[in-house]
Amino acid sequence: MTIASETVSLEFKETLAIEAKGLTKKFGNFIAVDHIDLEIKTGENFGLLGPNGAGKTTTIRMITGVIKPTEGIVRVFGIDVMRHRKRVLRLIGYMPQRFSLYEDLTVEENLRLYGRLQGLSGNLLEERISNSLDRFYLREFRSRLAGKLSGGTKQRLALAVALVHNPKLLILDEPTAGVDPPLRRMFWEHFRELNKEGKTILVTTHYMDEAENCDRLALMNRGKIIAMGTPKEIKRKAMGGDLIELSVDGEIVPENLPGVISVHEISDERIVLVVDDASLRLPDIVKAVESSGGKVRMAAPVHVSLEEAFIKFMGE
Repeated sequence: MTIASETVSLEFKETLAIEAKGLTKKFGNFIAVDHIDLEIKTGENFGLLGPNGAGKTTTIRMITGVIKPTEGIVRVFGIDVMRHRKRVLRLIGYMPQRFSLYEDLTVEENLRLYGRLQGLSGNLLEERISNSLDRFYLREFRSRLAGKLSGGTKQRLALAVALVHNPKLLILDEPTAGVDPPLRRMFWEHFRELNKEGKTILVTTHYMDEAENCDRLALMNRGKIIAMGTPKEIKRKAMGGDLIELSVDGEIVPENLPGVISVHEISDERIVLVVDDASLRLPDIVKAVESSGGKVRMAAPVHVSLEEAFIKFMGE
């Protein structure tokens, strides 16, 4: 029995960083998270996207074992979070939504404290602290109290602390909330670097433009996952396909054009078509229009934002 279980665990570890099944959290009669299923692959940059109150933070807290699910299970690298939380915490770096480090300790003291709590000591601890100070531009602040730092520097320190023990999984809850656009860009550059180093990242955000950086997304609303996939897949699901805009001299019959699923919008000036694949169909559609005697003045794919896709799903 033990050998078989260990074999399953090793196979699981190679494929999934996080698995949640039927994950549910109720607070009295209020359902904060409603029977969600998640599978996040090792090395993936996965985003939980949704408005405030959608259930993102509650989901994160169950994955990290901070709160116990009402129903369902969650595993991190094959390890049951509720049964083996200490083992799981050694694998996770967690950056909470609100700054929660010790404000009466210096930058370096916070790094040392949390490194020790994660089992680091001696030369390895000092090396990790030094690397963190350099990587996140904190060396000049090493002796400053955390409570005296600016908001952006506090966020950099929180990220450095989350990574001080070199975790396999980095969980970030609204890491760029309230910071200015240049700092937001810098944070996402860090996330991309960490991803290239092989770390799995789970990030929650309500910034739709940021979510474009993720490999895959789950859109959440009112505790439920309403869509999941790559940003491109989610947009296609929301709109029923890709959008192509045409401006044509002459009559066209959209139904006769290759790959057309439906007409999204039509006016005297232009027509917007829903097609199965814009990159594949655009040249064929132009050729078909001109072959039937029409003249194409403009033809281009239409950019659909994640915000538009989210609103579309919400409407449904």
